[in-house]
Amino acid sequence: MGKDIKDARLRRRIPTEIMAQRAFISRMTFCKVEKGDPSVSLGIYATVLFVLGMTERLSSLVSSKYDSVGLALEEERLPKRIRVSHSPRIQMEKKEKLSLELSNESSTEKKALKKPKDVDSDESNK
Repeated sequence: MGKDIKDARLRRRIPTEIMAQRAFISRMTFCKVEKGDPSVSLGIYATVLFVLGMTERLSSLVSSKYDSVGLALEEERLPKRIRVSHSPRIQMEKKEKLSLELSNESSTEKKALKKPKDVDSDESNK
């Protein structure tokens, strides 16, 4: 990246001193940038790219298009099967049908529970 920055500066015919002033850094720090020194903060690299009018390069640094490891990990987590969701109308009909079935079952259970009690009371009356 440092060599690319240096090439861009030379194409624009900007001296290092002026480039450093525009980026609000010392000339020595700018020389480190052009050498690709990892001790220089990313913020300084971003400022230099901004001065050169190359901020689009920053977005490509972490673009998912170039992140092969991240894409591979994401692909492992993809679902094996995708369920199709139905329209809200169909879902409402299913809910209503289910609630109707549940209410019918509960009333049938109540009737079943009442019958043995009726049978017991009939036997005691005899």
